[in-house]
Amino acid sequence: MNKVCLNHPHEQMRLNFKNNKPRSLRTGLFIALAFCVFLSGCGKKAPEILSIEPHLGRMGDILTIRGLNFGNEKDESFITIAGTPPISSSYVSWSDEEILVRIPEFGDAGLIYVHRGRKKSNPAMFANLGTMPLPINTESGNLPEIISVEPPSGAIGQLITIHGDNFGATRGSSGVFFSWDAEIPMNVPIGVYPPDFIEALETEFAYELWSEREIRLRVPDGAASGSMEVRTPRGTSRQVYFEVTGKPGIKIYRDKKSYTFSYMADMQIEKAVLPNSLYVWMPLPAVSASQRNIQLISRSIEPFIENYRGTSLFQFVNTVPKNSLIITLSYKADVYIVETNVRNQTPIRLNSPPPAKVMYVLPSALVPSNDPRIKTQAESIIARERLPYAMANRIYDWLLSAGGIGTAPLSGGALEALEEKSADSYRASLLFCALARAVNIPAIPVAGVLLNQQGIATRHYWAEFWIDGFGWIPLDPALGAAAAPADFNLRQDHSRYYFGNIDNQRITFSRGENLIHQMTPQGRTTMRSREYSLQNLWEEASGGLESYSSLWSGVTITGIYAQ
Repeated sequence: MNKVCLNHPHEQMRLNFKNNKPRSLRTGLFIALAFCVFLSGCGKKAPEILSIEPHLGRMGDILTIRGLNFGNEKDESFITIAGTPPISSSYVSWSDEEILVRIPEFGDAGLIYVHRGRKKSNPAMFANLGTMPLPINTESGNLPEIISVEPPSGAIGQLITIHGDNFGATRGSSGVFFSWDAEIPMNVPIGVYPPDFIEALETEFAYELWSEREIRLRVPDGAASGSMEVRTPRGTSRQVYFEVTGKPGIKIYRDKKSYTFSYMADMQIEKAVLPNSLYVWMPLPAVSASQRNIQLISRSIEPFIENYRGTSLFQFVNTVPKNSLIITLSYKADVYIVETNVRNQTPIRLNSPPPAKVMYVLPSALVPSNDPRIKTQAESIIARERLPYAMANRIYDWLLSAGGIGTAPLSGGALEALEEKSADSYRASLLFCALARAVNIPAIPVAGVLLNQQGIATRHYWAEFWIDGFGWIPLDPALGAAAAPADFNLRQDHSRYYFGNIDNQRITFSRGENLIHQMTPQGRTTMRSREYSLQNLWEEASGGLESYSSLWSGVTITGIYAQ
């Protein structure tokens, strides 16, 4: 304890005691003095930054940092900008509430901290104008520009505001991109993989406001500390540094597998008179932190709308009998193993509740979390536990211990699984989500295909639940219970592994229920249950289209490429 405060100014006083004092007295005085030093030196409040001015400056400019508890003298205190302290001669003045320092020449952007003893302040963002790269397209003057980010750091799910210019009046195809990191295999040379990014997704309700000079959004799941940028049709902004803080554990993305795959729908027109129309919604591979770089390889016809709520919408107008309408899509996707380790289960408080905590605790047709039987069972499972992560773990363990999870397809959903004590992957995923939502844990069912060792795809369902400050955590009750398709490469530790972790032997098509609106009020719709996407509409006929037949293929894997 004394060693912590060895360099305190009062330490010099201890060295001046005369040696003719009795040893016991000298020892007692030393201990008492050291204890006082500890209380006065180590018990100081942490410094707190309230503002900096300017947020953007050039080398040699005076940077003013205002706040509290900086100390009346600089002594051994210092600041860091992007992790680097300025030299001593850069400091102009230092007081308890204000620090003046000349801007050094390093780093294009970074977080400022005030360090006093062993305590560190909250961060503030600063950018050095002298090191910012000039835009490539300087003639147009329309490139998006980030001026500041408030706050300059935050946890997953936290609401932040980007101030700047030329963002565009509406978001459209624009987006905000954060750094994203995957574990690089040991046999791959450093530098082979350039820095990667993850986009804040509309499907996760990331954006609250988009205007010409201001963007309000939430830090997306999977974001890592590093560069952040705004991309618009006008171009890409300069990068600024954003620090992701408050993580209660770690989330690792590793062992990438790239898949190419195709699927199709065949519509045969039987009876039709003019005018008529037929709409077909083809699921798209879902974009997430673990399924990335989705690329269209080919398609047989162009869609009416490229991406409509996670689907490509195809429109056929004035079809005639014996018409054959075939839609074939081929894609490539990179899929990563996700492994999580939550060390601190105490909930992190965000500056405002994320949409996941509002939207994904509500009951729905597939997830009847308000049913009294579901609520009673959920309360019984969690007992007195109140930490969300531990509650979700108890629900998962109960699903496995209750037994009855198998591979044979079953009809019905969450309620039938609860009443009959039997489930396939579909029933198990929906029941987990219903039980989790019943105790206010945001949860979503996930649909896609699972791939065995021969690359044969089987429809499969699993789930994810949300933890503030950490993001989405995957689980697969069916694989946890060893209910895997034939020739699937199942881990030996499956029961433990499939809570919090997920493999890369799958392709995801929907995360949550994909609710699509009809194109025409009088349209006659077709719904398909237990497909590889949890969407409510697949086909819609209107006008004089009296009858037709449809054949939907499964997902066919055409290529597998390991990292």
